[in-house]
Amino acid sequence: MSALDVDIDAAIDGSAGSANAREVYGAALVALAGKHPEVVALTADLMLSHALKGFKDTHPERFFNVGIAEANMMSVASGLALSGKIPFATTFAAFASMRAHEQVRTDIAYPNLPVKIVGTMGGLSGGVAGPTHSGIEDIGTMRMMPGMTVIAPSDPSHLSQFVEQAYAIPGPVYIRLGRGNDPIIYPERYVVEIGRAVTVVEGSDVTIISTGTMLRGALVAAQRLAGTGISARVIDMHTIKPLDAEAVRRAASETGLIVTVEDHLITNGLGSAVAECIADAGIACRLARLGIPDLFSVIGPPGELYHEHGFDDAGICNTVTSILER
Repeated sequence: MSALDVDIDAAIDGSAGSANAREVYGAALVALAGKHPEVVALTADLMLSHALKGFKDTHPERFFNVGIAEANMMSVASGLALSGKIPFATTFAAFASMRAHEQVRTDIAYPNLPVKIVGTMGGLSGGVAGPTHSGIEDIGTMRMMPGMTVIAPSDPSHLSQFVEQAYAIPGPVYIRLGRGNDPIIYPERYVVEIGRAVTVVEGSDVTIISTGTMLRGALVAAQRLAGTGISARVIDMHTIKPLDAEAVRRAASETGLIVTVEDHLITNGLGSAVAECIADAGIACRLARLGIPDLFSVIGPPGELYHEHGFDDAGICNTVTSILER
């Protein structure tokens, strides 16, 4: 049973449509800058890849291309924030979180500046580019930083809302995107809120908590499990920090089994955040964390890599079934 007015079949079979998250982001940033003159955009020589040409054409005096120098971009963003600007700094997730880690930590997070960092090609979504370009550690590195808000939208149509809400947060924000077209899941105009998870499907036997673009796979798995008599709740945890602890505690108490699904290392990502929440609450609950194991993945198309590492819809079903059969 759907907890929302969501056409699950349309979301699964693709008839609900899809959108390119980077294009939605670029358009949202242009609109935001039109309302707020302090908004500026920075890129590390990825203007076309991140659909920022519209921003450059519309607000050329507020557009900064620092070249292939991601660490410097974060320091420049810090300086702009100190001068009263609200910078949106965009690059690949791997570079934002790893190459520029020290600058994000010391120049942005430490002084709690309102810099909004957008990392694309998160996880294995850019798997054909290989491990150097796969942002598999970004959620972990960003959520460790005090004061950092960490978001991984599941539906590209929500990006405009997240961009608006991120602008209003007085401290740093990290928004993680994938690559290419992503399926539209939610009804038009459905309102999302940073820090508040969405229960997309109700269920009583197991709770599948996904983040980012893993939501569609979680919905497919829930539908397949329903065909075998297993009632699966599906939660969209689009905000990893601050985590919606109440949604996790309720799921742990009511279903007794949680399976987390993320396109990220299972270390220090969504699964770790959920495990910490359950442990802190002292709730007895079985937990399985699905994602990238302790390795650097081989090169390949994302779907094949998800299957290889067991966190596609088939992997979710196999994990749930094997646990419940014990």
